[in-house]
Amino acid sequence: MHRIMRERFDEQSNSVRENLMSNHIGFKACFLFATMVVAASLLSQEQTEKKIAASALPPAVRKAAAEQSKGATVLGYSKETEKGKTYYELEMKRDGLSEKILMDSTGAVTEIEKEVPTGSLAPAVREGLQKAAGEGKIVKVESLSKHGALVAYEAQVRKGSKTSEVQVGPDGGTLAHEE
Repeated sequence: MHRIMRERFDEQSNSVRENLMSNHIGFKACFLFATMVVAASLLSQEQTEKKIAASALPPAVRKAAAEQSKGATVLGYSKETEKGKTYYELEMKRDGLSEKILMDSTGAVTEIEKEVPTGSLAPAVREGLQKAAGEGKIVKVESLSKHGALVAYEAQVRKGSKTSEVQVGPDGGTLAHEE
């Protein structure tokens, strides 16, 4: 009797063990698949950037870049894809300060990042950036304008061997979201 009960118990245990193993493998497969779908989705939305020659710019962008770079030293051009839209970036130096201009394929300026001397910032902006930087050292500040309007100031911050970025609004206040 004990032998029969033991055999039934062993059969049931094996059945339960097999179910658990198959469910565990199924869970792992589902989790791996979901992870791959999320990663692919994020990669498809991710911004891509590729250096290009001036000759590769669309005519409207080449014309706008020539106008925007008057009096500056052009450092290069890049083609960017962000959320399925193509943009072109002009990188240059003007009066020793860096400047990046982002244009759409028609040559319309969508964003400008200009290096700003820290000493020329309004006290509230300087204080806001330093507060956001914490104990880090501000090594570079840029103004960020979108569609002709100043939307933020961005600072590169160095703490030890690490570099990060912080942003504040045009008045030095905290932004609701990163620009």
